Amino acid sequence: MSDHDFLAERFETHRGRLRAVAHRMLGSTAEAEDAVQEVWFRLSRTDERQVANLGGWLTTVVGRVCLDMLRSRRSRAEQPLDTWHPEPSAEPDPAQDALLADSVGVALLVVLDTLTPAERLAFVLHDLFAVPFEAIGGVLGRSPEAARQLASRARRRVRGAEVPDARLARQRDVVDAFLAAARDGDFEGLLAVLDPDVVARSEAGVTAGAAAVAAGATGYARLGQIAHPALIDGVPGLVAQAADGRPERVLTFTFVRDRIAVIEVVSDPARLATLTVEPV
Repeated sequence: MSDHDFLAERFETHRGRLRAVAHRMLGSTAEAEDAVQEVWFRLSRTDERQVANLGGWLTTVVGRVCLDMLRSRRSRAEQPLDTWHPEPSAEPDPAQDALLADSVGVALLVVLDTLTPAERLAFVLHDLFAVPFEAIGGVLGRSPEAARQLASRARRRVRGAEVPDARLARQRDVVDAFLAAARDGDFEGLLAVLDPDVVARSEAGVTAGAAAVAAGATGYARLGQIAHPALIDGVPGLVAQAADGRPERVLTFTFVRDRIAVIEVVSDPARLATLTVEPV
């Protein structure tokens, strides 16, 4: 096998993740494929021996490519990008875009389109793909703290977006099912409400994947005994309160196709102060 074929084979193992990142960044199947193709071109022109972490490098590059595409789209107020010329992609496919919108959530795609390119990149990479802020800051040319602030601002806008009553009701049912399964340590029950690529974050770290998150059910079970449903910035979540009634710990959720795609356990008082917690 030639070096080029070996590199292409390694790239293919990452294509699915790169396509998923680009889909959520761009909201278009055709543009996402163009972005992934551009990443391959850049990799093929790079000395792979100087890339210590290929997966991280590819994610960083696809973020930069998508950021350039979003900025170009905004500056010219149109969809196509003509500042670089990848191999011709497939024609725009409305059916594929409809599938994409369904898988990500129409409401989420609509809200993502209201974010600035930098906010969208910070939110998508961190909240949906657990990319650390140090790497996101490198893509944006900003400090990790600035990237964190961008993601936080985007998160507030996403969670504060108006959600149709029917979808809100379904999300409440999902949270109720999650809480019941967590209290019982029900592994299969947790898998039933978690997106396969769910990401869970807390002060202890990041866990990715439905099986790994569900395996942490023991920790959720302890929290589940004292937590109860609430609206967190207008979105169904869970809150555990101190004796004086103040939120002591909050679980916020991001939903994809009525499954939980992101779980964040918030206990920092400064973060808690920024959240609007309402009883249900």
